[in-house]
Amino acid sequence: MSQPSRARSIMRPRVFVSILTAVCLLHSSAPAQEPNAFQKGAQLTILQINDVYETSPVGGLGGLARVATLKQNVARSGATPLLVIAGDFLSSSVASSIFKGRQMIEAFNAMGLDLATLGNHEFDFGKDVLLARMGESRFQYVVANVFDAATGRPVGGAAPHLVKTFGTLKVGFFGLCLVSEEISGDKRRGLQFLDPMTAAERAIAALHREQADAIVAITHLSYEEDRRLARRFPEISVIVGGHEHFPITAMVDRTLISKAGSDAKWVARIDLRRDRDGLERHLSMVTVDATLAEDAATATVVAAYDARLGKELDVVVARSRVALDGESRSVRSGETNLGNLVADAIRAAAGADVAIVNSGSIRGDRVYPAGPLSRRTLLAMQPFGNVICTLVVPGRIVRQALNSGTAQWPTAAGRFPQVSGLTFAIDAKRPEGDRVTNVRIGGGPLASDRPYTIAIPDYLLTGGDGYDMFAGQRIATGPEAGEIIVAALERYVTTRRDIAPQVDGRITIVR
Repeated sequence: MSQPSRARSIMRPRVFVSILTAVCLLHSSAPAQEPNAFQKGAQLTILQINDVYETSPVGGLGGLARVATLKQNVARSGATPLLVIAGDFLSSSVASSIFKGRQMIEAFNAMGLDLATLGNHEFDFGKDVLLARMGESRFQYVVANVFDAATGRPVGGAAPHLVKTFGTLKVGFFGLCLVSEEISGDKRRGLQFLDPMTAAERAIAALHREQADAIVAITHLSYEEDRRLARRFPEISVIVGGHEHFPITAMVDRTLISKAGSDAKWVARIDLRRDRDGLERHLSMVTVDATLAEDAATATVVAAYDARLGKELDVVVARSRVALDGESRSVRSGETNLGNLVADAIRAAAGADVAIVNSGSIRGDRVYPAGPLSRRTLLAMQPFGNVICTLVVPGRIVRQALNSGTAQWPTAAGRFPQVSGLTFAIDAKRPEGDRVTNVRIGGGPLASDRPYTIAIPDYLLTGGDGYDMFAGQRIATGPEAGEIIVAALERYVTTRRDIAPQVDGRITIVR
């Protein structure tokens, strides 16, 4: 079927976007308010969230109990709400590292989630955990391109596409998950992934056969992939997308693309209405803040898991035979065994050649005594929720990063690098910004033009602590797909059970 004939088979869409163009909406969102005339006349109101890792508010925004109330308010206004999540919710967070995403599913069940697609983080714990969580869900999964290798059917009983009727409006839905290196190894075992564009073509053809008036794609793709999807299939009315962690709205030809940001801090409200001229769409971003009361049923689930989390944090996961030096004055000016431990855990999780960690992310400002290590202790060491990013960079970028990290030495500074997989010297007699010498990786000298894989916290990827040299470098695993550092640290020490990290000469001072 040709592309023009596909486009004619769907009603000609018109769109009214309350926040115009492809802009970040961080400063443009508005709190929930009374519906306008268009919203009151809508036949379907899609309420979109995506990339939700926390059930409770983060920085005063978000909280699934508030989102549940928003859905109830929309229903009370006379509209027909459909609550949708566009992937990434089983991982990664401290709670998910313990409960394997069960806390998210129970909260979604309580709040009345209607539809979900899968994101890359749904595969973090492997197929068996994914199937268990899908089996516990009281909502429908829509995934057109992920299959169970054993049966050849969509994973976990997901529907590749489906049609729902709202009054006289017949809406077809299909779901897509990204296919990337971020889902590899054990995460892919027992699963088959189909190219998203191929899966989309099949799903759209099926929805045409079912005579859908409008087509909504629920995707967990990169923004560029969503734009490519819209250009290739202009009959898609709305792409309800995930993966990016900030709100986006865009029009690509006749297709509206919406991404609602992370952790349910915002809900994208997309109202659809059919009239004699075609399909009208109205989009607004709703800020999820304290003006929304918490739904009691959802809040009860969230509180119960928060209480369980408190107990789980006191579980001992390993033992250290040596004290771990996390004092700020030590870790921010030289090599320490705790710095080595954290850097080693990050490098191991990423499978990278080297790791660089800004020492300001290593907290507690104390020497942790030898003895049992609980999850609470690990969280005290790494409290920020940073995730691991992996880049491919030439050796000269590694050198620039080390020079930037040591620029304020001997003054203790949060930018000071703790490292794994490499050694280097700081020459006190050389000028600031050019003090690093004798860099060695894997036992050999650093080669300026050779590519190396480097694991860093996402904070450094965005230029934090002055590490701006990573801008524009090739990202192998970005913040949307990276593992939370404290979870990687827990796994690293748990698999070893008995640890004794040492200061082993990774950083030497030449005076």
